[in-house]
Formats: sequence, structure tokens, C-alpha cells
Amino acid sequence: MVKDYVQVWDSCLQTIQQNVPAHSYKTWFEPIRPVALRDHSLTIQVPNKFFYEWLEEHYVDMLKMTIRRELGDKARLEYQILVQTPNDTTPKQNGVKINSEKGYVPGSINADSIKNPFIIPGIRKLKIESNLNPYYTFPHYIEGDCNKLARNAGLAISKKPGGTAFNPLVIFGDVGLGKTHLAHAIGNKVLELYNDKTVLYVSCDKFGNQIIQSIKNNAVNDFINFYQQVDVLIVDDIQFLENKPKTQEIFFNIFNQLHQSGRQIILTSDRPPKDMSGIEARLISRFKWGLSADLQAPSFETRMAIFEHKMGQEGVELPRDVTEFICFNIKNNIRELEGAMVSLMAQSSLNEREIDLDLAKAVIKSFVKQINKEITIEFIQELVANHFDVDVDRLAGKTRKRQVVIARQLSMYLAKKLTNKSLKSIGEIFGGRDHSTVIYSCRTVQDLMETDALYKDTVAELEKKIKMSLNEK
Repeated sequence: MVKDYVQVWDSCLQTIQQNVPAHSYKTWFEPIRPVALRDHSLTIQVPNKFFYEWLEEHYVDMLKMTIRRELGDKARLEYQILVQTPNDTTPKQNGVKINSEKGYVPGSINADSIKNPFIIPGIRKLKIESNLNPYYTFPHYIEGDCNKLARNAGLAISKKPGGTAFNPLVIFGDVGLGKTHLAHAIGNKVLELYNDKTVLYVSCDKFGNQIIQSIKNNAVNDFINFYQQVDVLIVDDIQFLENKPKTQEIFFNIFNQLHQSGRQIILTSDRPPKDMSGIEARLISRFKWGLSADLQAPSFETRMAIFEHKMGQEGVELPRDVTEFICFNIKNNIRELEGAMVSLMAQSSLNEREIDLDLAKAVIKSFVKQINKEITIEFIQELVANHFDVDVDRLAGKTRKRQVVIARQLSMYLAKKLTNKSLKSIGEIFGGRDHSTVIYSCRTVQDLMETDALYKDTVAELEKKIKMSLNEK
């Protein structure tokens, strides 16, 4: 019996499902739809260009293997990239649009006459894609003090693109802090709220390569006209414009046209506009027209929230001491947190071993040069008690002698500042006191530091001594 394209793809999926994790299968293979089978060529339909590029980068060998198993050595796999536009009347089959050969750019003045710089040779497309990662959204972007300004500005823009004072929005910060995620989240929110808006994400590197090609093909005007149709333009890593005068000139023209017509511009960078070198002053000036929002390294609490959210997405539950240990040691990069989680899961699966603190310590060595030695509350109590010449056991007692109370409050303050223990945990170690007592002690110490310079110096000295003594261990 000759198989049709649905049967062939179903057979392929059975093999694929046995060789990839369940969450990866659900994310990257369930949305695919088979479209046609001609000779030895199977055509599958994917939701967007990002989807296609991910499959090609991560699963191309597996796809080749499964297709050849079903169709023989001459088997070929072709892609059709699906994009659904508002008011689209393209015929559908089982809810999936098919058989559309012509490219279309939403909001185009004359789509047939303007060349599309995003066309991939040999890939049939229904129209240009936004290039947004559909999984980078606001619900998956955890808010903390480190990103509150940028996140709130992004939400405001998504509700009124081009209509706020945040135009352009420049999001800057170190690698791995979520700049790209936030930029995509804004674009995805705009598409969710506005069916008629055209959103386009492009890396600065790709933008520059497109300009080179347009110059070679004598099609610079087409290139500029194409970008002028976009309602929300997102350019990632804009610092790569440095020392590229022709690229800067063309981007300057596009920027002006978009801004003057009330379109939204979002840029990401690893540094603020004032620190960019090799970029014309007129461009830097325009980058400063709107809002420049920086992303800082997340606090321990924010890292914990991010890590637990990502574990929840993967359906993974780790012991509390493991998550605390990982978040305590990986401080500056969200991508490293993700990498640690993946490595931990892989080590557990490959070695058939439960995930515990010892396994976490072994894995974490790949991500940090030196694992932070843990500061314990007991160590803090001992050092503070020695400084004030009181018995360490009295810090957990009920005595109200002034010297002991001062030492107890200061110990609680340093425990809150230098450890990752909760207020409840700290209170329990200090004689079973509740969290409100710990809060009161911390406030008392802070108030004294503001009014008593000598006391402030004592606190600073003890904090320094704790850290130095720890390094000597």
C-alpha cells in the first residue's frame, strides 16, 4: 500500500517521539502539519521562520534520518512557513492554510514591487514573518527590581506602540540578563493586542548583511521602503552598527521615517547610548530621544523566582536546598541558570541518579570559577558574640541585657543580609523567635547605622571580618 503524506509524517513522529524529551516533542513537533508528498519529497508546514530555523539547527539530522527511513535514500524534506494575517480568505484545510505561493507583507504599499530581504532561497513562504520567538512573552519574564523600569516601559509600549514617550526604547545591559526576551515580549504583546500591526524583529548583524546584499543588487531603495512599512521595528544588538558608516546612514534614514510617522522603534544593546563609540553623533542623539532602560543583575530572590518558573515550564521539581545553592552561586547571568538546570537534569538522567545537593555542587563547577562558600548563621553568631564578649548561647536566649540584645539584633541583621535564609528560618535559630522579631531587629540596626557613625563602622567591620574569615577557611 502506498502511504500518503499524513501516514508518512505520523510514522516519522513515532520515531522522533522516542528520541527527544517529551517537552521538546510537544514544543517543536506537535505543531508541525504535513502538507504534501511528491515523489520522494515530503513538505511540512511550520508556524513561523523561527520555528524552521530551530528545527534546522537542532533537529535536522533526526529529521533526515526519519524521512529516509520512510521514503528511502532519495528522500527530501521541504518546509512551508505559515503566517496568518487578519481578514485572510486563503482556503483552509483542517484549519491549516495551504497552497499560497505569493509572498505578502502586511501593510505593504505594493508588496509585489518591493523585494523582501528575509526570503530564504529554496523555501516557499506565504509572506514575511515577524521573526519573533513565540515563547518569549511577558508571563515568562519575571519582574524584579533589576528590570522593573524596562519591563513596565515595555508593557506601556505594547498597549500603545508609537504613542508613548518611550520611542525609541533602548534596552541595555550585560549578556544573559533578558534584553532579547523583553524585546520579543513587547513584539508578541503588540501582535496579541493589534491584528493590524506589523512587527519585525531583526538582529543588527543580519540587518547589516541585508544592506550589503541590497547594495550589491542595486536595491537599496527597495530595502528602505520595505523597512518603512513596519509598525514596530525591533533591532537586537544595535552596538554592532559601530564603525559601519554606510549601514548607519541607511539605518538613520529608516529611523527617521519610522519615528516621524509614529511607528515604534525598540533597540537592545550591551551598553547605554552614551558609551557607544564609532556611531555618528546624530544617531546617538536619536537613540536618546526616548527611554534608555538598563537591566541589572537579578537579586537572589529574583533569581530564585526565575529559576523556579523555568523549572515549572519544564515540569521539573528540585529540592529547595538545590535551587537555593544554584541561585546563590550563579549571580550575573540568567542563561547560566538555564544551563545549570539543563545540565543537572541531564546528569541525573544519564547517571540514573537522584538530584541532590552533591550532584548540584558537581554540576555547578562548570558554570562558576569558584563556588561560594556558604555563610552560616551559626558562624555569624559566633563571630558577633566574640566581638561583644558575650556567650553565643545567650543570643538564642530570653535575656534582655543591653549587650546581648545589641549582639542578637546585629546577628539577625547580618544573617538576613549575608545568607539566603528566610526570616522564619533565622528566627527559629535565634530561640524560636517569629519573623516579625527579625524584621524589627533589622530595622533597629538600620536606624542605628543612620544616626550613629561609630555603630555603622562596627557593622561594616563585622561584615568584612565575616567575609574575610570565610575566605580563609
